[in-house]
Amino acid sequence: MNRYDVFIKVIEAGSFTKAANELGYTQSAVSQMIQALEEELGTTLVSRSRKGISLTQDGEEFLPYLKKISNSYGDLLKKKQEMQGLENANIRIGTFTSVSSNWLPGLMKDFKQRYPSVHFQLQQGEYTSIVQSIQDGTVDFGFVNPDAATELETVTLKQDRMLAIIPEHHPLTNHSSASLEALSTEPFILLDQGDWSEPLESFKANGLQPNIEYRVIDDYTIMSMVESGLGISILSELVLNKVSYRFVKKETTPPIYRTIGIAYKNKKTMPTASRHFVDFIIKRFNEI
Repeated sequence: MNRYDVFIKVIEAGSFTKAANELGYTQSAVSQMIQALEEELGTTLVSRSRKGISLTQDGEEFLPYLKKISNSYGDLLKKKQEMQGLENANIRIGTFTSVSSNWLPGLMKDFKQRYPSVHFQLQQGEYTSIVQSIQDGTVDFGFVNPDAATELETVTLKQDRMLAIIPEHHPLTNHSSASLEALSTEPFILLDQGDWSEPLESFKANGLQPNIEYRVIDDYTIMSMVESGLGISILSELVLNKVSYRFVKKETTPPIYRTIGIAYKNKKTMPTASRHFVDFIIKRFNEI
C-alpha cells in the first residue's frame, strides 16, 4: 500500500499497532511510512501519547486531501487492471445482418476510441445458431430476440418494427397497409431465423398459415428476390433503412414488432473486454 493509504488506516484504527496488524506490516514499517509522509509535507500529522494517537491541527487540515489522494490512487489501480484486461483482447460477438450492418460499426468505432487495442470477431448467424454459439462458448455474447434465448441471460435493447416488402406493380401496393390475411395468400419468402420467427409467430397468432415458397438466411438476398417478383416478405425496418432495391414497403395489419436484445451465459464470467463492451452498448441504448 502507498503511504497515503497507510496514513488513513492508522487514523481509522486509532493506533500504529492495530493498523500494522490489519495491514500485515510491522509497526516499524508503518511508523516509517507515516514519518516519510510527514517529511514530504514538512509538518507533523499525528500526535503520539500513551492513550493512542490523534491528529495535529495540520493533520486535520491535510486529512481530506490525503483521503482524496488515497481514493484517486485506488481508482488509478482499478483503471490499470481494467486496461490490462482490455489489452489486445478479442471480443467475440454473435450477430445477424440488420445489427451488424447498422448498429455494430458505430459501436465498435466508438469503443475502440476508448480502448484502441481491442479486436472484434463477428460471427454471423440466426437466432438459433447464435444462441448455440453462446452456449458452447464460440462467442462471448450475441444479439438475439430474447424470446429465442430463454435459457440465457438477456437484456432488451430496442423494439424494431417489421414491414412487408412487395414487388412494384403488385396489386397489394395499392392498399394503405398489408394485412396478414392478404399476405398469407402470396408466395412468401421467409427470413430463416432458426426456431423463432416474428412473422411466423404473428401469422400463427392470427390463425393464418403463410404460403412459404423460399427460406433464405440473408436479408439482402430476400430483397433482391422480392425486387425480381419472386414473392413478398416481411423484414425489419432496421435493415430496410439503407437500401435502394425497387420494391414497396408497407406496414402490416396488425403491426409486427421484433425485440432486439443481448444474450450471454453469465456476465460475471464473461471476458473483461466483452463485459465492458456489453455495458457500453447497454449504456448507449439507455441514453438513446
